[in-house]
Amino acid sequence: MKTLFDKVWDSHVVAREEDETLLYVDRCLIHEGSRHTFDTLHERGLAVAHPDKVFAFSDHYIPTDPRARAGGLANLPDPEIRNMIELLERNTDEYGIARFGWGDARQGILHVAGPELGLSQPGIALVGADSHTSTHGAFGNLSFGIGASETTHVVATQTIWQRRPETLRIRIDGTPGFGVTAKDIILAVIAKIGIGGAIGYAIEYAGSTIARMSMNERMTVCNMSIEAGGRAGMIAPDETTYQFLADRPFTPKGAAWDAALAFWRTLPSDPGAAFGKEVELDAASVAPMVTWGTNPEQALPITGRVPDPDRETNAERRGEYAKALAYMGLQPNVPLGDIAVDRVFIGSCTNGRIDDLRAAAAVAKLGRAVVPTWVVPGSEGVKRQAEAEGLDRIFTAAGFEWREAGCSMCTAINGDQLTPGERCASTSNRNFQGRQGPGGRTHLMSPAMAAAAALRGHLVDVRELGGRN
Repeated sequence: MKTLFDKVWDSHVVAREEDETLLYVDRCLIHEGSRHTFDTLHERGLAVAHPDKVFAFSDHYIPTDPRARAGGLANLPDPEIRNMIELLERNTDEYGIARFGWGDARQGILHVAGPELGLSQPGIALVGADSHTSTHGAFGNLSFGIGASETTHVVATQTIWQRRPETLRIRIDGTPGFGVTAKDIILAVIAKIGIGGAIGYAIEYAGSTIARMSMNERMTVCNMSIEAGGRAGMIAPDETTYQFLADRPFTPKGAAWDAALAFWRTLPSDPGAAFGKEVELDAASVAPMVTWGTNPEQALPITGRVPDPDRETNAERRGEYAKALAYMGLQPNVPLGDIAVDRVFIGSCTNGRIDDLRAAAAVAKLGRAVVPTWVVPGSEGVKRQAEAEGLDRIFTAAGFEWREAGCSMCTAINGDQLTPGERCASTSNRNFQGRQGPGGRTHLMSPAMAAAAALRGHLVDVRELGGRN
């Protein structure tokens, strides 16, 4: 009896050497920050083994300000970013690699646009030059982020050396209450097991709650697996998966689709398959979550209060709490709902999909933003769909700023960032010190919660507004 992870891993083994395994790679995703890979290929005279299995995106550095894009690539205000985008174009053209970049209707964050294109499929091994590649595991595959040298090895050989992780099943059952989203569920998971709780493990998410989630929600959950230390996050494919994948540009067609579907149905973990570790969570017990500190583990229900380090019996954790509060500029015991914010960011590969924008718009229509609020779609496809549904008009009528597709303030390496001391309600995935800009203070939450914070100017329980999410 095998787990989903076992089945995918075992089918990709090329060779074994001591405690490492050489795996075949089906897909490799890169972006404009992957220039070092091409530099190494040039220096060593290496070819790309399978150009048709490598896909490039412009997302991390590309500006999302419509004014910056209006003048065309040649007139980008930041010459360094312009050079990076142009270099990606030259390198991908040279090696015959598909590119979804500047001016392409398919441009977007690689973990949003990639699934839209059908690049994420059950049973494959997919790697990406970004730590949140675990997102793609929502389709029942093995997906993980890799570094620059590993990326070079993959594009040159279509293989990668890895140590086999253990398996962790996180079973989530129950019906989430009103106002509780997939983002709240994964924040609750990380708060429960800690940022190191999944180190050395590939996570499989299971249970009735996961089974009822849309693919967009599943991607949100798998996206943040890395924040718990997991090597990968996976969800067994089912009818929801197959319906999402049908007729995507890169999915099989005709008889090939039928064959693929038959194979995909064999992938879910066998009944009775053993996992190295198991964790359970009752979704009905989860409330809308926010982070108060400087890592995703430091999260609490919005109804809670800022922790008091003096009440923490664990000395190491007491020190971590004190350090986090000092950076975040917070006092112990303050109700989380009393924390004022300076900005709101809605977007990222965690929450920049159409479901996320719909949830935020449902709240936005209840009032008007009292702090600067950016809404950044995760891809051009999401942007077009949102505009066709009139979501952009809801946002602008509420005083939110509607921007172009990209990573934006999540990575803060594209001109979109906080100033020192600014506090942001964000739908992104990381709240480390300086993540959204030097000295910036980040509170992670769902799109609905972020939109509610925009209307009130402080963290607030979205359930108080009465909107639907």
